[in-house]
Amino acid sequence: MCDGCYTDPVRHLKWLLPVGVLLFVSLGCYQIGPPRGAADSWANKPTPGNVPQPISTGGSSSGSSSSGGISPSTMLRYVNLRSDMVRRNSFGRRNVKSMSPRYITIHSTQNYSADAQRHAMALKRGALRTGQGNGYIIWHFTVDDHVAIQHMPTSEQGIHADFNGPGNKYSIGIEMCEHRGCSRERTLDRTAKLTAVLMKRNGIPLRNVVPHYHWPRWGKKPPNKNCPHFLMDNGRPGAKWRAFIARVNDQYRKLQ
Repeated sequence: MCDGCYTDPVRHLKWLLPVGVLLFVSLGCYQIGPPRGAADSWANKPTPGNVPQPISTGGSSSGSSSSGGISPSTMLRYVNLRSDMVRRNSFGRRNVKSMSPRYITIHSTQNYSADAQRHAMALKRGALRTGQGNGYIIWHFTVDDHVAIQHMPTSEQGIHADFNGPGNKYSIGIEMCEHRGCSRERTLDRTAKLTAVLMKRNGIPLRNVVPHYHWPRWGKKPPNKNCPHFLMDNGRPGAKWRAFIARVNDQYRKLQ
């Protein structure tokens, strides 16, 4: 080694170590998300512990709207909305069809062992089959007493209501959980708030918030399903459904 060519290795390590750490962190933070057709912009992705985070609705970021009511983002913090999307082109999101929603359809799961997260897992694994559409059931949101989870964009048709009828073609599907230990009152309150925000965002009138019963399933007996069964009276909309609609309207009025 010639004189003057010697370099101190410790001095080079002082430069190389910070560069190496920066490279490692940048690689570790690379976000891998679903392809096209992600969650609506105002839906949160899951966070540890399901701690509510601010949700942007495209409106004011403050807690109150310009008219003095509650902003949609504030109401969604109470809803605790999360995104756990079925991957595009898989299972229920095969053969994606676009939708401009005109209705909101309310369902009950009639599954007494699964909360919202377990329903999200079932949809992502293609565990819920049907003889209609692409062969897989899918809806937009599942709500329980702790969280609401979005499974697909509201700009896509689901398979949850009436085969190839207007219930699937034009409505946002919301399933309410009823597993053991789930508080029905809190689930209903969370569902009413989510419904109100969806009405506001999509310009859907209250009269177009309907039970699954609203959509006849031709070829089935009876054609109109007793769903959501705990909001029906003798298998059809009555006083219980009107009380729920009044609750939705109350939450919607708070957004004005």
